[in-house]
Amino acid sequence: MLPLASKAQPAARVHRIGWLWNTSRLDPSGWPLLKTYLPALGWIEGQNLIIEWRFSGENTALLPALAEELVGLKVELIVTEGTVVTLAAKKVTSTIPIVVARSGDPVGAGLVASLARPGGNVTGTSVMSPDLDRKRFEILHELLPGAKRVGQLVATVNPIYRMALAEGESERLLNSLGMQLISVEVTKAADLESAVAEAARRGSQVLRVGAEPFLAEHFTQIVRVAQQYSLPVMGDNSGFLENGALASYGADLDALDRQLAFIVDKILRGTKPADLPIQQPVKFELGINLQVAKAFGIRVPQSLLLRADRVIE
Repeated sequence: MLPLASKAQPAARVHRIGWLWNTSRLDPSGWPLLKTYLPALGWIEGQNLIIEWRFSGENTALLPALAEELVGLKVELIVTEGTVVTLAAKKVTSTIPIVVARSGDPVGAGLVASLARPGGNVTGTSVMSPDLDRKRFEILHELLPGAKRVGQLVATVNPIYRMALAEGESERLLNSLGMQLISVEVTKAADLESAVAEAARRGSQVLRVGAEPFLAEHFTQIVRVAQQYSLPVMGDNSGFLENGALASYGADLDALDRQLAFIVDKILRGTKPADLPIQQPVKFELGINLQVAKAFGIRVPQSLLLRADRVIE
């Protein structure tokens, strides 16, 4: 892979792109994609790049109208996060390139024809990887061998989560480890507290939280409520670790964002999204928060600490 700095500088004309997010905010100053990777390729907001920001505030009903606004502004591409937002954008336009950040299963959701050959106007990155959930549950079992019931929040707004729940793959994986899955569906932020309480009422001994953007934005709230019920939390990516997760295991999001910058760069230079394969993670990070472990009286096995990429002490 070529280093970012080796790329030729883009033409002087100003490019307008859209940014559609199903959250209430985004702090670009702290995101390497906007702070480092796109500028390293020569794309600098306010100079040769105009970004039209649109946020739905988690009201998914607003997404189609927001996508229509971006289409009306004649943006050259739309950057989205996750499956729900991308589906909404795809229904509005079949011609403007859509670059999705951190999608789950883009093929299963109908976003692309295949990972290698997307075939339409959508491409981007995916956090999906074979056997990833199995590894997460194996780590959880090693960390908490006495835990038999694992609570899991399911964001039903995401069709991939609904599909996974119906297929029962997580349940089968946990059963193979002698553990039981307790799934609790949640549709909006106002329901999070009651959802965690329901997981605790049904006997959960640990809570697993996926990387769905809706859950990620409210992760601190989830941890706070879980602590009230003495539930340690395992997150699906390292970003959760500093916000109170006991452990995390997932794709190296920084590396994926670097790939996303390359994709945006190529499309702005004229490459069609149909010709750009969906980029999957090649590096994964295991994180352990010893502060949280100590608070819960959990002894972390040395074998896990030796394998951990990040340890908060």
